[in-house]
Amino acid sequence: MLAQKQAEEAIVVSNFTETEHDQGKEAEETQLDNESVLSVKNLLWHGGSAWDAWFSCASNQVAQVLLTLPYSFSQLGMLSGIILQIFYGLLGSWTAYLISVLYVEYRSRKEKENVSFKNHVIQWFEVLDGLLGPYWKAVGLAFNCTFLLFGSVIQLIACASNIYYINDNLDKRTWTYIFGACCATTVFIPSFHNYRIWSFLGLGMTTYTAWYLTIAAAVHGQKEGVVHSGPKKLVLYFTGATNILYTFGGHAVTVEIMHAMWKPQKFKYIYLMATLYVFTLTLPSAASVYWAFGDELLNHSNAFSLLPKSGWRDAAVILMLIHQFITFGFACTPLYFVWEKVIGMHDTRSICLRALARLPVVIPIWFLAIIFPFFGPINSAVGALLVTFTVYIIPALAHMLTYRKASARQNAAEKPPPFLPSWTAMYVLNIFIVVWVFVVGFGFGGWASMTNFVRQVDTFGLFAKCYQCKPPSPTGTGTAPPLHH
Repeated sequence: MLAQKQAEEAIVVSNFTETEHDQGKEAEETQLDNESVLSVKNLLWHGGSAWDAWFSCASNQVAQVLLTLPYSFSQLGMLSGIILQIFYGLLGSWTAYLISVLYVEYRSRKEKENVSFKNHVIQWFEVLDGLLGPYWKAVGLAFNCTFLLFGSVIQLIACASNIYYINDNLDKRTWTYIFGACCATTVFIPSFHNYRIWSFLGLGMTTYTAWYLTIAAAVHGQKEGVVHSGPKKLVLYFTGATNILYTFGGHAVTVEIMHAMWKPQKFKYIYLMATLYVFTLTLPSAASVYWAFGDELLNHSNAFSLLPKSGWRDAAVILMLIHQFITFGFACTPLYFVWEKVIGMHDTRSICLRALARLPVVIPIWFLAIIFPFFGPINSAVGALLVTFTVYIIPALAHMLTYRKASARQNAAEKPPPFLPSWTAMYVLNIFIVVWVFVVGFGFGGWASMTNFVRQVDTFGLFAKCYQCKPPSPTGTGTAPPLHH
């Protein structure tokens, strides 16, 4: 009996190694719960449930983009703004679903080969490598890392832009130096397991900010002589459209969020649920601010700049600053993982050693935020040139190529969803996404956003000390640039 019991225990241990994120994580959590039901570490630090993933996805989708969506509505007009939000939100949810399917496929194939992922975080470029080969790995790595790099840059620029509305004694470039140092502390957060409390708080902060914008605009009422003339120009229209495309493009961290789950198979519809909640924040706030201020938003890409100063607004600014710190960590953590793997530090257990190794990642982000302090235009440029491929085109193409053979479809770890049970229907939808996003998002959107971006550089120059700040008291005949944010 003793020998039989030992043999059963050995089998259990073997199964734990092979299925770390399923039985293994459940067993680990059960053990931790037995040790301390109210353990602070479990409550605040060690997250991997479906709820944790939902909070991470929803919190990561809406950050500083909340403040630029009214600006996008002024470029697009009310009707196009609402329709494109819903359209790209649903499109983004579908491609997040494709990414989750490909992750499960990759993981199931590797587990059949007895590959262990202990102390290793699977990333999107590794999924592409395992399913489609090294060329796809290179493409995925290039687009993902560049997208995350500029996503982190945007957070720093947004921090400086927002704090300026509370304290304009320092210029925005100085605030960028300060917040760059603050955001560098994210090197101490090991992985997405450890964002449980931050994701929860971050979503609460954006929820407050979104409803503050909605209510404050309604209380303010329509400005006298308000005009809603959008859309007026193709450049503005497609710039606004690509900013909305960027809004629902948080997929660069999807695989890392899945990998942090105890049961990644449950992720399939989490992104859609997160997007539906995000609609309740983005649609009312963007529509109400645009209704109140109209075309004036064309020269104010940050909605805070038009709302009257008050304690409520200052609270929203502070909460958004904290959330942008969290979002900076979300965007940078996958970059930290890539860098750790390059220098051979990914398996290191010491948090301090890993933090020290990660610091070189923060420095170029800090530098780029100082070179290009263009908040709204960068959102659109990143959306058109990077999000189009990273979030929409590459996942759709990868899914079609992975299941192009009948044997692959027959042995697929995840079958087509109940609402679209045919492989042919999935192929038709994926082809539509590739063509639409390439032509409209990358083509027209790339042309419009880069045209707008170049105009900002020509007007304000690189290394702008205080991009589109309040102009100083006129002492000459020069014309001050328009207020923006």
